[in-house]
Amino acid sequence: MTWVTAVARLRARREPGVLVTVATVRGHAPRDAGAKLVVGRTGTWGSIGGGNVEAVAVDRAREMIAASAPEPELMDFALNDKVTNRHGVQCCGGTVSVLLEPLPVVRAVAVFGVGHVGIELARILARQDLDLHLVDSRSDVLAEERLAVLADAVARVRVHHTPLLPEEVLEQLPPGTHVLIMTHDHAEDAALCDAALRTPHLGSIGLIGSAAKWTRFRHRLRTEGGHDEAAIARIKTPIGLSDITGKEPATIAVSVAADLLRAFEAETA
Repeated sequence: MTWVTAVARLRARREPGVLVTVATVRGHAPRDAGAKLVVGRTGTWGSIGGGNVEAVAVDRAREMIAASAPEPELMDFALNDKVTNRHGVQCCGGTVSVLLEPLPVVRAVAVFGVGHVGIELARILARQDLDLHLVDSRSDVLAEERLAVLADAVARVRVHHTPLLPEEVLEQLPPGTHVLIMTHDHAEDAALCDAALRTPHLGSIGLIGSAAKWTRFRHRLRTEGGHDEAAIARIKTPIGLSDITGKEPATIAVSVAADLLRAFEAETA
């Protein structure tokens, strides 16, 4: 398996990893600059030459994975018999620098409702490195020609057409998925809010709408849904930046996307 395929497989499986690259070589070394190794929690793919260099790099990569270390690291190795190594002697005679780059699990966002605001939001989020789930009960808004604006997406876009029970998609979403609820139907929104609160593996939950809408929803979630105030507080509404007040779909989408990205940065910090 090539290192490119290995990176793609880790992403598809939503597993973290580290890309290890021979950055520089001086003198003799087992591999030339540019050789790559991909390290996952349990497997490795490719090689940077074996021996102590590779073994130490794998050890450090696994430590980075366990610690969710976000920053790349550079490690230097002297390949001679005077150096005390953790995994045996390598005396090729040269020096090697190895770059370790974390491959974190990308964030996931699910947009329920791909109407006027939803499609504009999808266009913005599709430019981010994340897994983007687009969910709607209407087939026409998910038509191939309408979603063609996402053809050059950086994000991995997954489309879910759910004509009967859109809330069933919640269970299928990966852990930590951030959910944005903005369907065309308030009854559908209410069902999604209730189901989202019953789905513990999700990340944040956002609901579009007015204060009056939220007052009704909050009452129903408490009286009919049986949710307590702590659970209901998981839902953020209104979504978006409060100082952006425009009502055009594209303006609302920019506001919601900016608020979400700000939340992502806060998580990282």
